[in-house]
Amino acid sequence: MFDKKFLFMDNKNVQEPCIRIRRTDLYRPDLGYGFVTEQNRREDELLRIPELNSAFDTVYWYRNEDMSKIQEDSLGCFLDSDGILEEYAKRDGTGKAGAYAGEKRRIPLSFKCDVPRQGNYRVTIGIETDETMGEALIFEGRRRLVFRGRIPAEGHFRFSFPVNICDIIPRGQTEVYSDRTLDITVVADKPRITEVTVQETGCPTIYIAGDSTVTDQSAEYPYAPGTSYAGWGQMLPVYLNGRAAVSNHSHSGLTTDSFREEGHYSVIEGAGRSGDFILFQFGHNDQKLPELKAWEGYKDNLCRYIRESRERGMYPVLVTPLARNTWKGNSGSYNDLLEEYAAVCAAVGKEMEVPVLDLHGHSCEWIKEQGLEAVKPYFYPGDFTHTNDYGAWRMAGVIAREIKRVCTGFPAEEYRLLADCVDVPDGEAVWKAECEIVLPVKPEGFMDIDNPEEGADVLAEMDRLSEKADRASALDMIIKTLHYFPVNVYNDMFDDIVGHEWYAGTVECAWQNGMIAEELVEEKHFCPEKEISLEEFLVFAMNAYKGRKRLPEEKECVYDSRCRSFARPCIRAACQLGIIAADGSEEPDRVLTRGEAVQLCRRMKL
Repeated sequence: MFDKKFLFMDNKNVQEPCIRIRRTDLYRPDLGYGFVTEQNRREDELLRIPELNSAFDTVYWYRNEDMSKIQEDSLGCFLDSDGILEEYAKRDGTGKAGAYAGEKRRIPLSFKCDVPRQGNYRVTIGIETDETMGEALIFEGRRRLVFRGRIPAEGHFRFSFPVNICDIIPRGQTEVYSDRTLDITVVADKPRITEVTVQETGCPTIYIAGDSTVTDQSAEYPYAPGTSYAGWGQMLPVYLNGRAAVSNHSHSGLTTDSFREEGHYSVIEGAGRSGDFILFQFGHNDQKLPELKAWEGYKDNLCRYIRESRERGMYPVLVTPLARNTWKGNSGSYNDLLEEYAAVCAAVGKEMEVPVLDLHGHSCEWIKEQGLEAVKPYFYPGDFTHTNDYGAWRMAGVIAREIKRVCTGFPAEEYRLLADCVDVPDGEAVWKAECEIVLPVKPEGFMDIDNPEEGADVLAEMDRLSEKADRASALDMIIKTLHYFPVNVYNDMFDDIVGHEWYAGTVECAWQNGMIAEELVEEKHFCPEKEISLEEFLVFAMNAYKGRKRLPEEKECVYDSRCRSFARPCIRAACQLGIIAADGSEEPDRVLTRGEAVQLCRRMKL
């Protein structure tokens, strides 16, 4: 039975066997333990794969900087996050602006050690402090949160939690990567790690299968919760009471098909034991593919997963898909594009006697109550599908409460054991930004460093720029620019569009999201190949923009007498946003070229 203790302070009174850790001990495979910093991440490619590590790394312009200046004293090894960032602010000439604006940012302190085999381990961490610290976060593995709270000053804080170590297929890879390392990360003002104990344990595992809204997302530092992508699966452990470990195999872009085809389900089949649980949440990507319609391929796949899980002695649980912050531009009403997939989960759960956690219903109701703008601080900036750490925390709380509600009285006794693993705090668990959420800005001294992960301009490959633009291609540009997504069906709302045309899904997406004004439809004819005028383009574009961001207060403008009355609010908004010239030099009724449509799209910044 594996049982190892690491001591981070020079305490000669300790009699039990332990490994002494100094601030200079950086993790190496031959050593088998140590801190993970920018230095050894640069030296070892495996330390840069998020799924095999803590999933923390610097923002790209600091990749060659040694930010994690670890110190030690009689209490333990520590990192002075505030002091380090103040030094960088002075050196970069940014003060508290630039990369340090908005939320308080901190640098994580990460420790890593080898374990002999995959399975579950109980970790106990000791933290000392001789001063009052703000909120502390403790993460295990791939940035899964196990503790959030305040550590009292001048006290010895000890916290114990289970961790699952399991092989995984990293996103973008096709082979299984063996993982036999344990990662612990502390984010606090000045955390001193005094000890870490790792012991094998036999608790059950909660496996998770899903997409980007569930996955263990990585985070950049200097870290702030509001500007870090997060899936609810990586926040679930903080709601557990130590009786079960979490193993999250969700990944961005996965469907009920590709989760199996890419080998992720096989990993769970190989590691899972009788008595373990497996949560399934899909739908966001399934709805983009014709073969995975809700009541067809999607339903069939869920039923197959349930049957196979049971054959292995595991207990499946369905989770309805997390709702998006999506609204119809023309009416301002909420646009629920995942309702049908949630309904399938409910039907399958009833048919196959499986618990269904209604994340969709709860998140949808909350988004509708709060409104488009009020829920944005819980989503990654500029994103309407993916939560940040605050949103993932909130949605994991919904999952925890649903487990208690659904599984406590479930006929199968085994699901009551799952309910016993959850510890939902009294009242509404709140974690939100105390100030504005602002993406980090590259300081002046690092302007020559390019972002290696920067996405290409979505319209960069547009061709035939001098040709006249038509309605279908214009809608396609707008949808791509404002990050709407294709759908897998066409519902025959127009007589002049058939489902096999390339633009059928584009028109369906535009119609579902309220981009198409009724005045631009003639007796159920959309005229997709009709040349588009500037006025028509701006009606489509501003209706789409309104589904993403509140339009400025309407004001009269120089174009009022030169456009049709139904288009006037959209023309006024475009004028105020700088999408068209405010001096009246544009001609609303002129036909656009494809190149002009591209330029208009590039001016629509969320």
